[in-house]
Amino acid sequence: MTEKSKNPSREMLKERIADNARQAFKERGIRSVTMDDVAATVGISKRTLYEIFPDKETLLRECILLSHQEVEVYLQDILAASGNVLEVLLKMFQHSMEVYQTTNPTYFEDLTKYPVALELKTRYRHEESERTLEFFLEGVKQGLFRADVNFSIVNQLVREQFNMAISTKLFEKYAFIEVFETIFFTYIRGISTERGSREIDAFIADYRQKQLANKVRRQYRRRNSNNNTI
Repeated sequence: MTEKSKNPSREMLKERIADNARQAFKERGIRSVTMDDVAATVGISKRTLYEIFPDKETLLRECILLSHQEVEVYLQDILAASGNVLEVLLKMFQHSMEVYQTTNPTYFEDLTKYPVALELKTRYRHEESERTLEFFLEGVKQGLFRADVNFSIVNQLVREQFNMAISTKLFEKYAFIEVFETIFFTYIRGISTERGSREIDAFIADYRQKQLANKVRRQYRRRNSNNNTI
């Protein structure tokens, strides 16, 4: 009998704590969110919180695990519905952008201060990188990616670009979304065939149009909110 079946209410509380903490970490950064903040948000005592998560890093690790599980479920849904691997990669990119829209860039810098949680995140990134490599090789067979590219090198370069953006605090000069988009679109175009490039250009045009529409909606809601407070 599993621990979850023994005490389902406690397991549900554990998931609720992790879900609330994950949202707070992403919005405000990890270091600025205290265990007191988490307990207050969930509506439990600090003692109860520490009975489930003995320290902040254990809680952060659970948040990373929860996010990873959700991504895996989303990926399986995409794989079942997509026609080729490029479509899968572009949809995963779009999903990541939706997540990063509400992620404070300091989250990634803060994560380096928690080695146990960082190790888990790094392991998941490595697994994702290996899977992406398989997608690239399948994309070559589908005529979407160039056959003369060393995709292992490409994968490593992309990871290092992202790490460099964090270490050099590039997000203080440019919006995080803009940095991530620039890295992704530059490398995905560079490894694509003419057919792949056409699909990418069509995706980017649609993506930009949706981004603009979302921006207009946010500005409209902001104006209405300001008018209501007057």
